[in-house]
Amino acid sequence: MLLFVAVIAVPLVMNVGISFTRWQGVGDPDWVGLDQYRKLFSDETFWISFRNNAALILAMAVVPTFIGLLLATALFDVVAKRHPRTTTALRAAFYLPQVLPAVVAGVVWGWILHPEYGSANELLRFLGLGDWTQNWLGDEKTALLSVMFVLVWIQIGYPLVIFMAGLQRVDPQLYEAAALDGASWWQRLWSVTVPQIRQEIFVVLLTCTIAALKSFDKIFVLTRGGPGGSTNTPAYFSFQNFFEKANVGYGAAIATVLTVIIGGLAFVFLRLQNREES
Repeated sequence: MLLFVAVIAVPLVMNVGISFTRWQGVGDPDWVGLDQYRKLFSDETFWISFRNNAALILAMAVVPTFIGLLLATALFDVVAKRHPRTTTALRAAFYLPQVLPAVVAGVVWGWILHPEYGSANELLRFLGLGDWTQNWLGDEKTALLSVMFVLVWIQIGYPLVIFMAGLQRVDPQLYEAAALDGASWWQRLWSVTVPQIRQEIFVVLLTCTIAALKSFDKIFVLTRGGPGGSTNTPAYFSFQNFFEKANVGYGAAIATVLTVIIGGLAFVFLRLQNREES
């Protein structure tokens, strides 16, 4: 409780208070009431950052959940029964990006996607596809898609491990009964597996969505919100105002709005989960 108060509650209250002021981080803050929020909701950059965040939710929550479900089911149904050691190795390999520090992963992918000496463009040239080479992180058309690809690569291992753990508690007789009724692998997946591990799916979607809304480190390392704000997110936009523009009150307002959205989203997810349990 003491740690919660010191690390979360007190800074949160201070942040909310600062959001009602105009302050550069030094001197006395000037009380401006709701002016920062009025400015925020009419700021086009803020809304663009939320649009980008919606794309990151797709890359960090929706796509990894779907791919992780397919991979977990395939490993559990096919590989694990015949080659358990191979399953363990593959599971560890898929989960490895989760263990890597985000800064390390970001730096490595920055090298891979570099327009001049990056291995991605070198591979395309080697395959005779030199016309497809791009400035992956420096072009507004490809920057966000490139970041999304990196985030999918990082996130896949998390739902895979969660779903494989959930599959261990599913009664095998359900699959046997479905197979006897002539259900295909896909039908068993959607009619047996998904309903049985619904709680794990809720947990993965909630935690990954919150992680996407708080995305900062990967953006900071890969693109710094550029080019032209095409990869900016609310978390990075808040950081820019806090530390680069010394507009602390405005940065605090952005962080407060983001906190409210995350709290509301978590409340909705938990209510839906409790309803499913009931």
